[in-house]
Amino acid sequence: MALPASALLLIVSLGSVRALELVPTDQKKIEKPEGDRVTLDCKFTVGPLDVGSLDIDWALVAADTQQEDQQIIMFSGGMPYVIYDGLKNRVHFNSTDPANGDASIDIINLKSSDTGTYQCKVKKVPGVQSRKIGLSVFLKPAKTRCSIEGSQKIGNDLIFKCGSSEGTAPLTYEWQKLTGSRSLPKGSVLDESTGVLTVKNVSQEHSGTYKCFAKNRVGNDECMVRLDAVPHSNIGGIVAGAIIGTLLSLGLVGLLVYFFCKKKKEKKYEKEVQHEIREDVAPPKSRTSTARSYIGSNHSSLGSLSPSNIDGYSKSLYNKVPNEDQERPPSQTPNFVLPKVAGPNLSRMGAIPVMIPAQNKDGSIV
Repeated sequence: MALPASALLLIVSLGSVRALELVPTDQKKIEKPEGDRVTLDCKFTVGPLDVGSLDIDWALVAADTQQEDQQIIMFSGGMPYVIYDGLKNRVHFNSTDPANGDASIDIINLKSSDTGTYQCKVKKVPGVQSRKIGLSVFLKPAKTRCSIEGSQKIGNDLIFKCGSSEGTAPLTYEWQKLTGSRSLPKGSVLDESTGVLTVKNVSQEHSGTYKCFAKNRVGNDECMVRLDAVPHSNIGGIVAGAIIGTLLSLGLVGLLVYFFCKKKKEKKYEKEVQHEIREDVAPPKSRTSTARSYIGSNHSSLGSLSPSNIDGYSKSLYNKVPNEDQERPPSQTPNFVLPKVAGPNLSRMGAIPVMIPAQNKDGSIV
């Protein structure tokens, strides 16, 4: 049975009325570095037939279909709710009022653990729409180090190494020369996946500063190293010089030891000679007894002289009397004074009187 024209018109008019729809977006897969922020887009429109309450639900889709999805944040009854503790204080709705058609969320301070597939689901009875967005959080290369292996001598082969201790794989490496010709040495080979640059037959032209760039999808890091190619040194001459220098040093030390021992022996010998007692040498005579004997022996002669002949005799003999103070060396001159004794006391003590003639200034006897 054919439908009346009025019924057909009603069906066509109801079909033309818009229902709940999600605004198209080009977000399918997003890549971000750690520490950055991301906005997951989910805008929608509603139709006149969508008269139910609005519910928005964001979930992290489980990688295993046997597990349940992890609910993250939701909007219901006009209020937002954060459910997933892993994103607590890091996720919120982009709009202060998602009911106006913007169910997008922002995630700040991204971590590598945030990598996954996120699903936005908007419900307004009778309409229901959903969308999935993939998010990959990468760690940028960091702590990149450069080094050169091998002796930097002209003609040698060298290996330039570059590596990052942090960064999400895959990492690629690139080397550049910053000085001189600013091009890598001819014939050098670079492994971009390991950062190893092999340089054959190094020459003076290869000297300069080199920079390495470590890259991945979300960032890069760099380091620098300096190459100073120098000629080969005369190793034989260096060894010979070292040997000669060592021998000379040993010879000098030997001479010093020899002279030191010789000097020590000489000092020891002199000390022994000074303390040696000679048994075959007679002890020295006392000068005091000699002088007194001399004076005593001439006493009788002086006493028997008459005034007439004493003048010539006294001059010849008196002047010959030894003077102890004059003959004695300065070091042996006594530093004491004999006590004065009276004449009578001297006679009682057995002293013999001696007459010493007086002299004038010119030495003549008065």
